[in-house]
Amino acid sequence: MSESYVIIGDGIAGSSAAETIREAKPDADVAVITDEGEALYNRILIKEFAKGKLPEAPISIHEEDWYAERDIDLELNTFVTHIDADAHEVHTHESGTFEYDKLLIATGGTPTQLPVDNSDADGIHHFWTFQDARKIAENAEQADTGVVIGAGLLGIDLAAICGEQDVDAHYIMRGNRWWRYGLSLDGAEIIHDALEEKGVTPVLESGVNGFKTDDDGNVVATLDAEDNEYESEFVGVAIGLNFNTEYLQGSGVKTDNGVVVDQYMQTNVEDIYAAGDITRYYDVILDEYAQNGSWGSAKQQGAVAGKNMVADDDEKEEFRWVSSYSITHFDFPFLSFGFPTLGDDECEAKYSDTEWRRLSFKDGKLIGGVLIGDIAPQGKYKDLIRNEVEVADQKDILLEKEFDPDKLALPQEQ
Repeated sequence: MSESYVIIGDGIAGSSAAETIREAKPDADVAVITDEGEALYNRILIKEFAKGKLPEAPISIHEEDWYAERDIDLELNTFVTHIDADAHEVHTHESGTFEYDKLLIATGGTPTQLPVDNSDADGIHHFWTFQDARKIAENAEQADTGVVIGAGLLGIDLAAICGEQDVDAHYIMRGNRWWRYGLSLDGAEIIHDALEEKGVTPVLESGVNGFKTDDDGNVVATLDAEDNEYESEFVGVAIGLNFNTEYLQGSGVKTDNGVVVDQYMQTNVEDIYAAGDITRYYDVILDEYAQNGSWGSAKQQGAVAGKNMVADDDEKEEFRWVSSYSITHFDFPFLSFGFPTLGDDECEAKYSDTEWRRLSFKDGKLIGGVLIGDIAPQGKYKDLIRNEVEVADQKDILLEKEFDPDKLALPQEQ
């Protein structure tokens, strides 16, 4: 009897795992279950589609034929209701029961909705799926005014969409700057100026009390924390994710703002693994549990999970990865790497009106950073993170505009 592998979720993590398993086990039964109505697409490019920069065609990564050619059973529009870990079964709403020898959870999350009046009105958007992007593009093309809420990496995508679609938008942020956990005021000022140039006005140290709608239920205005009213035919909300773990109740799988896994992507329940945004994984470089929502991280987690699902216990591979996340909305590049919002020490430098750099350290070791304007040093910094070298006492060298790692005095054993 052939082995059976079931993957819940067809994002880049789930798809990478399915491909890895199929290559290693040509005769195994492999099924991918997703509640979406289309196969894998590029989540990075959907923001360019919503900005009006790309047609739909380049965004799809795998057509349904891709799965058929690899003898992978793709189940679209399929909702998982619960998992019976003892029986090794996945139960769905209408598509029956899937038996598994090994199971991968890769269901990501669902955008958090604002707990205010009329937050479900027409014209209020969350940005996560390709279908979300289609609705956003359609609404933004027709809207003259807009509001964006959420001072993070998804929020700025929505702000950039407004800028490209000529929506006169206000960007409401709770703190005194965009991405206040990753940037200082100096770094954020570069982003604020760039937003203004695109016609997006930052509204700092504020929040949202509610929305006004017309008689047809369409949003027409946003009320901020001071009850100031902003006309908004378009609203984009990006205030975080609720991870899709409801169906895990009763399974025994440990959750803590996501699914907890070790460095092998394995949960506390035998034969159940997890990968992608949903994981709270043990990071062997950071030496603590962490989360990461980047595309590259999710893809690598899926590949590692797939390898370990088919491997013997003594052949399992650790997930060891330095992630990065880039923004291409402005005339200058922006890139974050590693864990720039964590650490116990930091340093930064501003080199010009559009060039800034910040590095974060933990226990003397570099663990992350942000580069604005010049992202060329990223590879050198990532190497230091991978090699876990103590360099926090050499900040002057690290912050040199033309950083040369050969100038660092490194311990001989490293």
